[in-house]
Amino acid sequence: MTNEIRDDLKYTDSHEWIKVKDDIAIIGITDHAQSELTDIVFAELPVIGKELKKGDELCVVESVKSVSEIYSPISGKIINVNKKLEDNPEIINENPYDDGWIVEISITNEKEIVNLLDPKEYKKLIE
Repeated sequence: MTNEIRDDLKYTDSHEWIKVKDDIAIIGITDHAQSELTDIVFAELPVIGKELKKGDELCVVESVKSVSEIYSPISGKIINVNKKLEDNPEIINENPYDDGWIVEISITNEKEIVNLLDPKEYKKLIE
């Protein structure tokens, strides 16, 4: 199912998704992004404890086609990374919203969330 857009997520114009639960954000790349990248063969995950500002490089994913930086949609501190991606980065292709999440961040500026795209805005962006 290409270009799945979920109603319970926020999005960025650089194709990251974010799910906010209290003061924690789970972040990954969208279905559209993974299909554009094609087969992901490597994910360079960030270090737990790293502080990020909105727009900072979160991690790098490498596909058979290219190397792409993934950016943080919000400011915060990395509290968890998806270790499964170290050995199986293709999970991002198979299931970008559930098993293919990349990091969890403790949010430091909740006001940044309102500037993210809602599902309708993101759909317009990729059409």
